[in-house]
Amino acid sequence: MKTPVLIRVRVLTLVFALSLYFAFVLNFALLRHFYEILSALDNFSIGFVISIPIVLVAALNFVFIPFSSRFTLKPFFILVLITGAMVSFAMVKYRIVFDRAMIQNIFETNSREAVSYVNGHSVAMVVLMGVLPAILLLFVRVTYAERWYQGLYHRVGAMAGFLVIVAGFVGFFYQDYASIGRNNRELAKEVVPENYIASTIKYVKRRYLTRDVPFKIIGQDASLAAQEPGAKPKLVFLVIGETARAENYAVNGYDRPTNPFTRKIDNLVSFQNVHSCGTATAISVPCMFSADNREGFDTDRARNSEGLLDVVQKAGVSVFWKENDDGCKGVCDRIPHMTLNPADYPDLCADNACLDEAMLRNIDQQIADMKGTGDRLVGLHLIGSHGPTYYKRYPKAFRTFMPDCPRSDIENCSHEELVNSYDNTIRYTDFVISQLVAKLASYQDKYDTALIYLSDHGESLGEMGIYLHGTPYRFAPEQQTHVPFQVWMSDGFIKDRHIDLKCFDAIGKTRDFSQDNIFSTVLGAFGIQTKLYHKKQDIFAQCPSVGIAAARATVLQ
Repeated sequence: MKTPVLIRVRVLTLVFALSLYFAFVLNFALLRHFYEILSALDNFSIGFVISIPIVLVAALNFVFIPFSSRFTLKPFFILVLITGAMVSFAMVKYRIVFDRAMIQNIFETNSREAVSYVNGHSVAMVVLMGVLPAILLLFVRVTYAERWYQGLYHRVGAMAGFLVIVAGFVGFFYQDYASIGRNNRELAKEVVPENYIASTIKYVKRRYLTRDVPFKIIGQDASLAAQEPGAKPKLVFLVIGETARAENYAVNGYDRPTNPFTRKIDNLVSFQNVHSCGTATAISVPCMFSADNREGFDTDRARNSEGLLDVVQKAGVSVFWKENDDGCKGVCDRIPHMTLNPADYPDLCADNACLDEAMLRNIDQQIADMKGTGDRLVGLHLIGSHGPTYYKRYPKAFRTFMPDCPRSDIENCSHEELVNSYDNTIRYTDFVISQLVAKLASYQDKYDTALIYLSDHGESLGEMGIYLHGTPYRFAPEQQTHVPFQVWMSDGFIKDRHIDLKCFDAIGKTRDFSQDNIFSTVLGAFGIQTKLYHKKQDIFAQCPSVGIAAARATVLQ
């Protein structure tokens, strides 16, 4: 049965029409950004302003024409119309930038997390902007040249013409294009469909098509320092939060009571000036567990290397990882680990996701089941403030800030509702951290205990029109990189590690730290000796108690 024909059109005319659609509909976010930049300038050329959409249409034609053969045209454009609509919607609504890191985050996101972004509004917009145009394209009868060489001649001629248009306008307004391009490099990552297609190709090439990197073994020299007589073994909780931003922490100066539980706890210090390694879990988590600092970090190299937990385990510390988020991103692959099963906790789990209180269930037995009788490190990966379904991250009893936003299409909530929902997640995480501290406190007769809490990255809640996270790091707003970091220590841990608590609290308020500090800080917590340890990055080593400092000064003299 032949497909009905609604319209007949020549191939290059159709490509031109599709280029117009991509330029003015699916590239709305790009044009909006362009004109936002121009509106902030003191003066600009009207001719330059007019040239922007002309250059965009000509450039899209130049790129699209090679895909206009009778065998590739409809499959190619149906694919890019639908995927382009998805990308365009995300860019317009959340100002997401689809670079290689974002594509990596998408590829490494599980189905549970992906579903949270699907709602009636997003589906309707993708259908309207992508699916319907794709269906319409099916009913278009495309007219091609009679001879293949005639079609080739027409295509080459059209591409040459559009290239001249692009070169002419860019050349004539070169100073304007160069100036805006140098100062706003993110614009190059906003052209649909070039941005996500090129980024996907880069990701696939680096992830699957490059030569395998030999797996790197590190920390072979790791060992535990000799313990002082009578010292207890250590039990440390390393808690990795999700999407929490420091700006919304009351202990950091926020004007809402988001930390009513932990601020009552003695020996708990909040570090106020801490920044993440990335703006997405797929980057930040491997980075903070890597021996490399952010400047030298590479995801491919980290994927093929041991990390912090491997080194800790080699030193003789028993290690266990408990997961309630989107996976450990490879950092727990070689140690005992488990992921919460929602079916096991029906009172705390729904829609295949669990509240973080479920992390406390069975924790005593899991600690008891860890190998050996010495030091223990328990990693806990929370779901924290994972959006856009913030309302699913806290129970009804924690709907403190009202009205909240009980929906995933957060762009349709008021800013007040959105912030209320997000602050409820922060407050609930604060409660969970307080319960974890209480659990550690119950072990003080057997262990010197400590808790380190650090979020993987922050979140945007509409500031500058940006939502969620994943913005390229050099363009990312402070809300996505400034993260909460809290440390609690038992009296026994403070005494054993010779820490001056007043000094510790002071540096938490005044000094800058980052996720680069985690590697050596965790090693320092257990007194692990290895060439990978850097004392300057060990936060515990920054504040030796007065007696220890005086003794060291005497030795130096």
